[in-house]
Amino acid sequence: MAQAYTIPETASRKSAGYALIWLLLFCGFNACAGTGKIIATAGLLQIEGSGGGGVVPWATLTGYDSRSQTSATAYATRLSVDDFRLNSFGAALSFYDRVEISLARLNLDVKPLNTNIAQTVAGAKIRLYGDVVYSAWPQVSAGIQYKHLQDSHIASSLGVLHTSGTDWYLAATRVHLGMVAGYNLVWNATIRYTDANQLGLLGFGNQQGHNRKLVGEGSAAVLLSDHLAIGIEYRQRPDNLAIGESAIRDVFVTYIPSKLFNITMAWVDLGSVAGLDDQQGIYLSLGGQLW
Repeated sequence: MAQAYTIPETASRKSAGYALIWLLLFCGFNACAGTGKIIATAGLLQIEGSGGGGVVPWATLTGYDSRSQTSATAYATRLSVDDFRLNSFGAALSFYDRVEISLARLNLDVKPLNTNIAQTVAGAKIRLYGDVVYSAWPQVSAGIQYKHLQDSHIASSLGVLHTSGTDWYLAATRVHLGMVAGYNLVWNATIRYTDANQLGLLGFGNQQGHNRKLVGEGSAAVLLSDHLAIGIEYRQRPDNLAIGESAIRDVFVTYIPSKLFNITMAWVDLGSVAGLDDQQGIYLSLGGQLW
């Protein structure tokens, strides 16, 4: 009589253990996965990795998590203008629609000098009040972006003393349902305390020190459908180096086919960058929710 094959007890226990862990993780992720918000109200990941528009952080926290969920998002962005090309990529985590942490890497190609500047940005944001849709007043959040410049040779040549700096900001965001001819309107206003030159890619402050200033930023967009938005942004910048650093302006179109994916294209006017005027070009960003 042939002996029946049996799985060794230890292997069986390991397999059962692995299956249980996988099941718990899978169920846990699905139970906590960020799906709670209305589509298109979570915003994007801006160029420094924080939740918001393309270049302005908003009061919204990235991802679709509700107050009982978590979410993770990632993005990749390319901004190409006449004399520069900026690549940015990163990821962010949102916990219970209350706290966001983010990490981004920026790489700037300086075409006239045939060189590259790299910067790392670590961010955190906390929602202080409200909800972009349901509260009586706009949602308000406070955030921080710590920036560290890996390649400081150009900043040093300009006499900049600091290769690291911290931006502090306070943002208010509101969605008005059906406000513009029946379409939803979203707006954001941000006040930033910063000494970053060209987002920090040319260091922080000047020869006298950090020299931080308050600057204003804003965004407005109309949601033409649940999946399509058009809008504008404005971001003021300090001119610590007296080289005519001007505000950033853009006009964007965002397509959001689902909560898992979004794509944004924009025309961007950087104005003067490092003394080179009329830097205009195209911004393209892809974003996705990991859970």
